Formats: sequence, structure tokens, C-alpha cells
Amino acid sequence: MAMKIRLARGGSKKRPFYRIVAADSRMPRDGRYVEKLGTYAPLLPKDSEDRVKLDLERIQHWLDKGAQPTDRVARMLEAAGATPKTDRANPKKGTPGKKAQQRVEEKAAKAAAAAEAANAPAEEAPAEEAASE
Repeated sequence: MAMKIRLARGGSKKRPFYRIVAADSRMPRDGRYVEKLGTYAPLLPKDSEDRVKLDLERIQHWLDKGAQPTDRVARMLEAAGATPKTDRANPKKGTPGKKAQQRVEEKAAKAAAAAEAANAPAEEAPAEEAASE
């Protein structure tokens, strides 16, 4: 039986509340689970103690038995210090898209052209004054 430590959604529409549960991976998201391991209330402020509650002893028990946490639960466990932090490889996450890169290039070209235009008349003005004298 492949066990997962995952979130089971509860609460009403637009008011989510999650139970952190150990469940068979073949069961539905909100369906039958083996044990409740904690809660997660995303509507509470991030600094609130009641936002994430974990039974770390039971979670460690399930991890020792081979249960796999989902990505979101793994991040919660890392924040709680129950598991070591893992490096996530997503090298393209911070880079802007093609259109944003084009906008930056166009803005840089316009700024360079404006700087050249501002410098060019200042240099030509003394030459014109000298020619008129």
C-alpha cells in the first residue's frame, strides 16, 4: 500500500481548510484516510501559530514507514524542521518571458537614443556660436 502524507480539503466554498493526513495514494483527495496528522488554515495570517499545526511525532512515524509527503506538505515539514531542506531546480523561474525581455531591450534602446540626442545638441551648440562670430 503506497502511503502519502497530503492535504485533504475541507471548509466551505472560498473558505478552505485542510487536514494533513496519511492516506493511501489510491484514495480520493478528500476521501478515506488512515490518520489525521495536523491541520492547515491558509486564511489565517502567516505569523499565526494556528495556521499550520503538525503532530511531528506521528509524521516521523509515517515517514519512517515509507510514506511520501506531497510537495506542499514537504515544504511545511521543512519549515517546521522535521525534514532537511531540499534544493529545488527550476532555473527558468526567475527569468522573464520573451515579451518582457523585448520590452526591456526596447526601453534600453530608447534610453540610449535619448541620451545620444541629449548629448549631440550640447556639443553642436558651441560650434554654431563659434561659426556665427
